[in-house]
Amino acid sequence: MKDAKLAPMFARFDYIIIGGGTSGCALAATLSQNATVLVLERGGSPHDNPLATDIGNFATTLSNTSPKSWSQLFVSEDGVYNTRARVLGGGSVLNAGFYTRAGDEYVKEAEWKSDEVEAAYEWVEEKVAFQPPVMGWQTALKDGLLEAGEFPYNGFTYDHINGTKIGGTIFDQAGHRHTAANLLEYANPNTLAVYLHATVHKIVFTTKGRPRPKAYGVIFQDANGVLHKAELAKNAMNEVILSAGAIGSPQLLMLSGVGPMAHLAAHGIKPVVLNHPMVGQGMGDNPMNAIFIPSPTPVEVSLIQVVGITKYNSYIEGASGVIFSYSWTRNYFEGVLDYLNQMQASRTNTSTTFSTQSITDFFKSIHPLLSTTKAGLILQKVAGPVSRGHLELRNTNPNDNPSVRFNYYQEPEDLKKCVVGITTIIKVINSKAFSKFKYPEATIHGLLDLILSIPTNLRPRHVTSAFNLQQFCIDTVMTIWHYHGGCQVGKVVDKNYKVLGIDALRVIDGSTFLKSPGTNPQATVMMLGRYMGQKIIRERGAFHKKDEEA
Repeated sequence: MKDAKLAPMFARFDYIIIGGGTSGCALAATLSQNATVLVLERGGSPHDNPLATDIGNFATTLSNTSPKSWSQLFVSEDGVYNTRARVLGGGSVLNAGFYTRAGDEYVKEAEWKSDEVEAAYEWVEEKVAFQPPVMGWQTALKDGLLEAGEFPYNGFTYDHINGTKIGGTIFDQAGHRHTAANLLEYANPNTLAVYLHATVHKIVFTTKGRPRPKAYGVIFQDANGVLHKAELAKNAMNEVILSAGAIGSPQLLMLSGVGPMAHLAAHGIKPVVLNHPMVGQGMGDNPMNAIFIPSPTPVEVSLIQVVGITKYNSYIEGASGVIFSYSWTRNYFEGVLDYLNQMQASRTNTSTTFSTQSITDFFKSIHPLLSTTKAGLILQKVAGPVSRGHLELRNTNPNDNPSVRFNYYQEPEDLKKCVVGITTIIKVINSKAFSKFKYPEATIHGLLDLILSIPTNLRPRHVTSAFNLQQFCIDTVMTIWHYHGGCQVGKVVDKNYKVLGIDALRVIDGSTFLKSPGTNPQATVMMLGRYMGQKIIRERGAFHKKDEEA
């Protein structure tokens, strides 16, 4: 793994993968078994600072949004702060570590082969998945969920089944994180090149003597700002594969001239390679709402371990001991204010203006209960979601965030799930099992007020929020970073993840999902990289065999 400017260059490659993230690493390791592969990753390597990925540094690393950090801040047009990964290993370097598979129903709807899916999950698990050490606070959450009626208890399992369970984690017993970058240990080092700090500007196409455009390479910029072109070797099976995630993949298609024609023309993108109106459509982000519960007794540092998979399609999870420390909260919100000021300065017609008063007020009078690590957070995540939005370009700079709107809770169905989810959390907080981790005098109304006092987003607060759970859901919505869509199957890509109307180009990442898999998606995103890598290898083998026979 080298910075782009230093790396040894094969003249050309069989596969060029844009994005060394959660799916890109699994895909690259698999394809390198019998082909030459170039991975272009815009960020650095998690191995440069191994301590930053340990469990105790989760909040600090995620909230470091400085220009070269692994965590790139963006704020959706809904007024919700969000993060994109900018590091080899992608979101698996920054997330809360929960490892759990997609349900059987999901696999069936995706038309994946279940035995191959199973083998691909096992391949991933061999390197990155562990059983978490469940201690006091998480045990109380588990018992509280059972007391609240979230049966049956399914013990420790990676499987997605209704009831309460303990899932896997990518943190080992020592609290060290294992990421998608570890899957590169499977790769053939002689046929894989990984360029870091290599930002792709666009995919290049040829139409010479062809009925449809064909991808043949990419233009990327190295850490010194020098532009390079990487090309595919001449072979009918060679491909460019986008694995830049739900924000990066649709953005790069548009920057390459593939997207809604009028929008591309408005940004002066030439040539328009293909009018593809569905690029950037179908963006979804599972809404999360949480209740923060200060504890009279010390709690362990734990990220997500226990989950209640409810019958009403809301998932209940929790974390303890790491949520708030004044220093990282302050850093994070200063980053948000900087970002919003920059957005103001380069204002485009598509930008929404948000008031930052809530952030300023928060630091004037921070609630003493919020600067404690003796606390836990119980959250609900809405499955799906049904509500959908879209992504469009703000400008033609690949380093800048596009404009995204997710339309949280636009559909009443999602809002209904949130209300039932929060109601379940309230039952857990009031359960006998959870009582030692809640102050006896704490009221639910007081706990809701506490969350309402935090600028969890830039949306307006309503006085009715502490009494009306629907309004509470709308006012305090956050992301759980499971956003997806923008290059959806059946709309932008086919069932084999090939971009419709274009040759030698696929998208293999979460941008292709119609909804989020399982309670937490990372296991399935890694699995998809492996699953599709093997499928591509088989197709390649069959093609060459036919060629030889001919």
